[in-house]
Amino acid sequence: MKRILRNDDWFHPDGFPISIERREPQEDFEPHAHEFAELVIVTGGKGLHVTGGDSWELTAGDVFVIAGPREHEYRDLRDLRLVNLLYQPNQLKIRLLDLPSVAGYHALFTLGPNRRQKVTAKAPLHLKGRELARVTALVDRLEEELKGREPGFGFMAMAAFMQIIGELSRCYGRSPSPDGRALLRVGEALSHLERNIQNEVDLEELASIAHMSRRSFLRVFQSATGTSPLAWLIDRRIERACSMLRHTDLRITEIAFEVGFNDSNYFTRQFRKAVGQSPREYRLKRG
Repeated sequence: MKRILRNDDWFHPDGFPISIERREPQEDFEPHAHEFAELVIVTGGKGLHVTGGDSWELTAGDVFVIAGPREHEYRDLRDLRLVNLLYQPNQLKIRLLDLPSVAGYHALFTLGPNRRQKVTAKAPLHLKGRELARVTALVDRLEEELKGREPGFGFMAMAAFMQIIGELSRCYGRSPSPDGRALLRVGEALSHLERNIQNEVDLEELASIAHMSRRSFLRVFQSATGTSPLAWLIDRRIERACSMLRHTDLRITEIAFEVGFNDSNYFTRQFRKAVGQSPREYRLKRG
């Protein structure tokens, strides 16, 4: 039976959805999955990371994200040292603002955790010396807040975590590994969708941005995200509509048009399908 690491065993009893686990060095750990997601930063040593049919050699500076349900393990450990940032995506409640317009964000945090290549030679992101130093300094700041838990720690810790995500997203765009370039190209297509959320999906344009044929792009997109470009775009539109329902006084019809739905009735049907209640009910309960 697959071992599942549970939230209750790895996060503080106060429910804050971010935790840090240092492995210095990483010891043998059986194959496992999580109820949470895991951002891994390799700070030293070497080893082999294995997840499904995907495997690569790890060295200092490597960074990758593991989605909760995906089983993984470490083998052939040679003083491998890691910093694991554990987080619960559904509990973070982070406003990403313009970060989804950064292709590296999608490559590392949207596509990377679910990719299905059979065998790869390297992690999708490798930080250079100065980049690794900047990121580890942010990790130290985050860890200090999590350990101290002084009044306001939640705000400060979340700010440090967001800086880490932003810094890594930018680093990915500057110097992806050879394996990561394909993900970055699809990430650029996702960023295009984010920037043009009100427009209809143009598959030919997206495939061109990703430097793929339409057929190859659809196959890679489905494999990486588990859905189609249209379904992915509708999900993003609903997410943005939820935010606008919470934070603005715009009428529901205005919000529907703002996020790209030309028919308010169709918007309501899609919203109810995704959220389980109508936009009006959602606003009343969250207001």
